[in-house]
Amino acid sequence: MQKPSVSIQQKPIRSLEDALERCQTLGMRVSRQRRFILELLWQAQEHLSAREIYDRLNHLGKDIGHTSVYQNLEALSSQGIIECIERCDGRLYGNISDSHSHVNCLDTEQILDVHVELPPDLIREIEEKTGVKITDYSINFFGYRNNS
Repeated sequence: MQKPSVSIQQKPIRSLEDALERCQTLGMRVSRQRRFILELLWQAQEHLSAREIYDRLNHLGKDIGHTSVYQNLEALSSQGIIECIERCDGRLYGNISDSHSHVNCLDTEQILDVHVELPPDLIREIEEKTGVKITDYSINFFGYRNNS
């Protein structure tokens, strides 16, 4: 039998400390490997593939295997502790901050976080057209850094 889901308002994750605290609140063990991954994502301030995370951690002398990286990324992203962005060439992971949008740079393949606030009348117009009360949003922008 499935437990009924209870919606508890949790404080946003804005730092490594918040992420570690959320793990503990959810009853997730904060293993050495999990801590390595979280520390890297908060230091990197960019979106990384599992392979990049594995490579960077091992380059830093952190002893962690491929499987451990993938399992921890899955656990952390499924619990909303880190962000997972699905791309056609695989998943990218990043730290979580307040609600934000993404700028996808097509020539560098970078994904940049950007905070965009839509005008209230535009949100009301969308709500009227759809009948849905907007409580949060994320926008994906695509473009080129170089004008070549």
